[in-house]
Amino acid sequence: MNYKLLFAILIWFAFFCNLSCAPNATFRTFDKFINYDEERIELSLKYLNDRHGIETETVEIEPKMVVLHWTVVPTIEKTFDVFDPSVLPAARDGLQGASALNVSSQYLVDQDGTIFKLMPENHFARHTIGLNHCAVGIENIGSDEMPLTKAQEKANEQIIRYLKSKYDITHVIGHHEYQLFKEHPYWKETDPGYLTVKTDPGDKFMKAVRKRIADMNLAGVTELESSNNQ
Repeated sequence: MNYKLLFAILIWFAFFCNLSCAPNATFRTFDKFINYDEERIELSLKYLNDRHGIETETVEIEPKMVVLHWTVVPTIEKTFDVFDPSVLPAARDGLQGASALNVSSQYLVDQDGTIFKLMPENHFARHTIGLNHCAVGIENIGSDEMPLTKAQEKANEQIIRYLKSKYDITHVIGHHEYQLFKEHPYWKETDPGYLTVKTDPGDKFMKAVRKRIADMNLAGVTELESSNNQ
């Protein structure tokens, strides 16, 4: 047996694995940008002013947190069709009263872990009440009937690590946890009564993702629950 050759192969394999498995390793995303026309820009600026009390001339945000969601819509194509229009469909009466701006997010992850970028991550998107002005949203194809996958856990981890490398990200939460932020400095909602009950993406998925990013020491909801109960 050629031990020198074997040793060289093992060294090469260890180096390759370390590079490809490193927390901040490059990962692939596919641009699938939704319509971000003048109407969406105008509605976004109005939302920032009316709902968050922020007067600005730009749709760029300073990301401070990441909010994980599931779509309930079963496919990438159908979800894209939901997010693409600038104006919220008439069927969403409960949300239209707050704004005509359509819902969306910055990222969309398929069940096999494929990551689609729907807009620049520092562009405003309507996905979480009170926190849109500083939150990057990651939508995952799934629901109670279509559980989120290990591949999606990994993809969400990769996005979070990427965002943390670029921005001062301090928190990662699930959509169902957002109301715990009502007393937090990040919270900006002009109408205290404008709240909705969410269940996505669920405690199981959040626990799995938090385990993957434990080394990043990002805050979650434990600290909020403790402070809110004092």
